Amino acid sequence: MVSKPRVALGMLILAALAGGLLALLISLDVGAFWAKTLPLAFLVGAATVAQSLGLFNKKDSA
Repeated sequence: MVSKPRVALGMLILAALAGGLLALLISLDVGAFWAKTLPLAFLVGAATVAQSLGLFNKKDSA
């Protein structure tokens, strides 16, 4: 089962990292396509990896 607080905290951290990536891309003066695409791709990719690693699952209390 998925833990809602873990998902919220994980997505908040990923959103902060994507914002930092966006700031880095803007400071490097990349094109608008890359500035829009890379942070979204990072969010989707990182969330998929986190889910597949089981980071969002509740721990068993047994």
